[in-house]
Amino acid sequence: MHNLEFNKIFAALLVAGIIAMLAGFVADVLTKPAHLKENAVKIEVAEVSAGGSGKPAGPDPILGLISTADIAKGEKLAKACAACHTFTKGGPNGVGPNLWNVVGGPKHHMAGFAYSGELTKHGGNTWSYEELNKFIWKPKAYAPGTKMNYIGLKKPDERAALIAWLREQADNSVGLPSEAAIAKEQAQLAPPAEDATEGAEAPAASAH
Repeated sequence: MHNLEFNKIFAALLVAGIIAMLAGFVADVLTKPAHLKENAVKIEVAEVSAGGSGKPAGPDPILGLISTADIAKGEKLAKACAACHTFTKGGPNGVGPNLWNVVGGPKHHMAGFAYSGELTKHGGNTWSYEELNKFIWKPKAYAPGTKMNYIGLKKPDERAALIAWLREQADNSVGLPSEAAIAKEQAQLAPPAEDATEGAEAPAASAH
């Protein structure tokens, strides 16, 4: 009799333990869902081009700055060039050629001077405002092989000032840039408009 009662009690405890274990397992499954390897809803985000920084590949346009450029500032900037160039009419060549009449003149304007680099590779054989802007920005990039050690002027207002001053170092200064020339340079060198998709937010995922 005692053994029968003991067996009943033991069986009840065993069943209660099994029920408790099953309840814990079910609760764990319900409260801790399995992690998905992939999102159920894919969200596509528009790619932003690495080249969309808005910076032009070449120098900033300066033709629109020439007419109002600071001539005195240009003269000061030219002093950095005086170690290699002269600017007066009939002045001698130095390490670099004399620069009288350079604006609007031929790129090899000084007879007898041994020019280096590929000056006529880009933009023909004339030192137009546009070509001087590109050359003064990065001489070695404009004329590979040039012996000129000048690294260039990065600021557009400084290039405009220097070129405006050089324009006056001439027998007859060339005309100021026309509105058409200014517009053409802007179209060629101005930063491209930002892509319409740049900065667009990803669409919110909707539940299905």
